[in-house]
Amino acid sequence: MKSKKKDAPAVHAKVNSENLPNQHRKEKKKIFWKKKLKHLAENSEKNSKGPVALPPKNPQEVSSNWKALQELLKQKAASLNPALTAPETYSKKKHTAQEGRAAPNTPKINGRGRTVTPKPVKEGTSSEALKGPGVTESDKNLGGKNQRKAKELKRDQGQSRAERKQEDIKHKRRKTEEREDPKPVDIWFDDVDPDDIEAALGPEAAKVARKKLGIPEESPKQLAERALVKEKAFEGLTKTVAMDCEMVGVGPTGEDSVVARVSIVNLFGKCVYDKFVKPTEKVSDYRTRVSGIRPENLRKGEDFKVVQKEVADILKGRILVGHALHNDLKILFLDHPKKKIRDTQRYKPFKQQVKSGRPSLKLLCEKLLNVKVQTAEHNSIQDAQATMRLYTMAKKKWEASLKEKSQAKKPLKEIRQKKTQNCKGGAPAAVSSFRNSDSTQ
Repeated sequence: MKSKKKDAPAVHAKVNSENLPNQHRKEKKKIFWKKKLKHLAENSEKNSKGPVALPPKNPQEVSSNWKALQELLKQKAASLNPALTAPETYSKKKHTAQEGRAAPNTPKINGRGRTVTPKPVKEGTSSEALKGPGVTESDKNLGGKNQRKAKELKRDQGQSRAERKQEDIKHKRRKTEEREDPKPVDIWFDDVDPDDIEAALGPEAAKVARKKLGIPEESPKQLAERALVKEKAFEGLTKTVAMDCEMVGVGPTGEDSVVARVSIVNLFGKCVYDKFVKPTEKVSDYRTRVSGIRPENLRKGEDFKVVQKEVADILKGRILVGHALHNDLKILFLDHPKKKIRDTQRYKPFKQQVKSGRPSLKLLCEKLLNVKVQTAEHNSIQDAQATMRLYTMAKKKWEASLKEKSQAKKPLKEIRQKKTQNCKGGAPAAVSSFRNSDSTQ
């Protein structure tokens, strides 16, 4: 037991001997930094010209400094207020939410440096009510937009609904007037015919080209007339004429047709004859969408027999051009020699070009003439002009093919005529020879 007691102080001595170098290092560092701080303080005293400003110790010094600082802050706030109030960065929702909340119990510092705790605010009382009557901070901080909205609200309260609607309509009109017109499409083609541009790029591009060239815009009817009628041409009757009729529906269902208008043009597309016809029966369907005929047109019309006679006199001895002419002649109760009929619906080259067995006049004009016809209500004058233009375009080939057919038929006729003559003159000769042979015997 005695041996154990003697060994304990030896262990402590060993531990102390190991910690000695660390303790020496710490003491040396402390001495080093104390000396350095003294040296720096001496240098600063030498370099500084005036006395060093120390922090306030007395409460009087603290309060004077605090007042000076508050004055500086007020000056800065006054300079920043006009800049902050103009742009409204906060939303209405946030503003209302902040107003609804109770004021936080944040401690405030008094002028003497003491902290003052605010009194608790009852629920349901707003910040504006606590401040009392007078101008509120929200009214002061209203910028340009908020002031306008406030004025509008006051104005709307005194106005009726009708007045508000009128003001809204005026406002919308102003906005539409203020809107700038869209920039026109720029086309880079110079010295190019607008019609060629329309064929290549479409009607909108052609409109822009015409505007740039100073050419006035024309309606589809005017464009068709310019393409179908020859300007400064003969306006009387020619050897070739084109005819077209418009019809209306009669009978209980309106399926039966009666002539309502007859139009005839000459070789150059000039109108020679155009008359409305009084219906011989009660009209059940005017077919205005297609025919363009209205009741007032027929009231001023001519009697059917008069029109029939006048048309027959014009067609007599002339080549008649038309589209599906058998319908027009049938409705007029007229007939015309087959040799002198030129029907654009039955001409084979037109059928081949359009790839149709019974092509419509609208299709033929679009494909062959590049002219739009029958876009809305039909016009018998325009239809007759279109058929005549189709005929004049293919006149040489058409007439040549008819001559070839007639020449090919001539020898067949001659052979038939000779056969008939031989039959008539040959039979008596054979009988006489037979009689002579009998007499000799």
